[in-house]
Amino acid sequence: MEVKEKIRKFILKNIVVFDEESSVTLHDDDDIFKKGYVNSLFGMKLLGFIENEFGFTVENEDIKLQNFSTVHNIVSLIEKKTNKNDR
Repeated sequence: MEVKEKIRKFILKNIVVFDEESSVTLHDDDDIFKKGYVNSLFGMKLLGFIENEFGFTVENEDIKLQNFSTVHNIVSLIEKKTNKNDR
């Protein structure tokens, strides 16, 4: 499974949806925080997932909302840190 699909699957599995009948469509450039799908606790879970799944430590200088706000930005950070171009 490629990086983008792993991230998308994790986000969709942990997304906060208050209306059980609503289905969520997640596009690569959707800001998951602005859309209200996730919160700061999710952010911590996401950091742990990234570190465990992709084998690197997210450094303090990389902990910026912009790096984690969209699937595209998360994948870019992972590729930068792992020097992979697996989109």
